Amino acid sequence: MMWHDLPYQGPFDLTASTRFLEGFAPAARPDAAASAGELRLAFPAAPSWRPVGVLVRQAEPDGPVRARVFADPADIDAALEQVRRMLSLDVDGAGFAAVGARDPVVAQLQRRYPGLRPVAFHSPYEAACWAIISHRFGILQASRVKQQLAERFGEPVDVAGVQLPTFPGPGALPERVPLVSALKSERLHAVAEAALAGRLDAAALRALPLDEAITRLRELPGIGPFSAELVLLRGAGHPDGFPTAEARLHDEMAHAYGLAEPAVADLARVAESWRPYRTWVAVLLRVRREEETNEIATGRRAQR
Repeated sequence: MMWHDLPYQGPFDLTASTRFLEGFAPAARPDAAASAGELRLAFPAAPSWRPVGVLVRQAEPDGPVRARVFADPADIDAALEQVRRMLSLDVDGAGFAAVGARDPVVAQLQRRYPGLRPVAFHSPYEAACWAIISHRFGILQASRVKQQLAERFGEPVDVAGVQLPTFPGPGALPERVPLVSALKSERLHAVAEAALAGRLDAAALRALPLDEAITRLRELPGIGPFSAELVLLRGAGHPDGFPTAEARLHDEMAHAYGLAEPAVADLARVAESWRPYRTWVAVLLRVRREEETNEIATGRRAQR
């Protein structure tokens, strides 16, 4: 089985991405990490939605990134494209240092987390399903439900000797999705139908103006402002959006920039200096917040 190069520009550290993924409750899998510099992934590959497995390897930070794909040969190219998007390797990161050069807060984050890029959901479809599942659930409870759905209804994939479950593709959801309410089950099927119709294609969503993409996503039942931004920025992997509905990020920005009760519009103006990497900086702020407060792991809202 051959290795494929995953080209990228700018700093990148796969081990940092692996640590992030292990702590990212919506996608966390303790068995995903093979060893330092390696990452195992399993997911349904769009547009066929057949299960694929991928082993990603990088010997050292900023070195070449290669991947082996465990899948139907017809899905290899799509799987590699998805992995590049998931790891933000499809975004030219060569200009990211310039953001830190003009913003001391960003510079501090870059020094603290060298080579860390956002790690996205496997697909906008999976991000939208997470948004539905997690509504009115605690993050850890929702993570357990998502994992159980993967184990019960997704197809397992052998990824270099490790069996990993895949979240069920849009055609694999049971008629009545268990572990969630009847309303959530209906909304999950609406998301699945949208995915099968091509309305959740990552490239198509990223090609739209941000406001238009958010508006289209909000047409889905159960997808409000917060969820629409999640699907676009963390599902489709859009690198340059400011999350207007993410309260934890806003609180962290106020703490980092010494702002007293700023309006969202004030924070959006601060984030203008982060362009064209607003999503990247927002993720680094959230990573630092969780590292220092442990609020998601403990289920307690932090006071900064």
